[in-house]
Amino acid sequence: MSGLRLVVARHGQTDANVSLVLDSRPPGPPLNESGRQQALTLADELAVAPVVGVYASTAVRAQQTAAPVAARHGLPVEVVEGLHEVFLGDLEGTVGQQYLERFVVVLKAWQAGELDRPMPGGESATQAIARFTAAIADIQQRHAHGVIVVITHGAIVEVAVPRLAPNLLAFATRPLMPNAGQIVLDQDDTTPTGWRCVVWPGLRLT
Repeated sequence: MSGLRLVVARHGQTDANVSLVLDSRPPGPPLNESGRQQALTLADELAVAPVVGVYASTAVRAQQTAAPVAARHGLPVEVVEGLHEVFLGDLEGTVGQQYLERFVVVLKAWQAGELDRPMPGGESATQAIARFTAAIADIQQRHAHGVIVVITHGAIVEVAVPRLAPNLLAFATRPLMPNAGQIVLDQDDTTPTGWRCVVWPGLRLT
């Protein structure tokens, strides 16, 4: 591998995930026991990678997921504004199928290209993409080569990463990231954004 590789991973499991609580506001809930094990597994999976930086959102669950990865490589976890989950507004803290369905309706609208549509009382995709991609650009400027690990959240990954790696836009829908799931982007100067996705679990990428 030459140049930069960006590994974007979702945080490990929390009790809120299990209970289908919609939560986005930092610092948020900690990892549960399964989430802690997932974080250790992620660290094992990245143990031989030439990791040069480990970054996490302002959420506790992201930082706890990043910690074993960083420790394996003798690095600190650097907390970065802009990597946090899509702000859910009126849906924040809700639980139940009716609220989850309202969330999914907006997420599907974003997938269909309605990026200016906001979550009820919350962020639009346009707003979320802008601050996430700006955060990634700032991180990228700190490194010339190696693997950068970014621990973030499910919905922001779905909406923002395809704008970093536009080869993903060929897919109308993409499997949602599981807890501690990884997406891999390689630096590619032939693309408009400078990145190409080479791994998204459940997709066949060329």
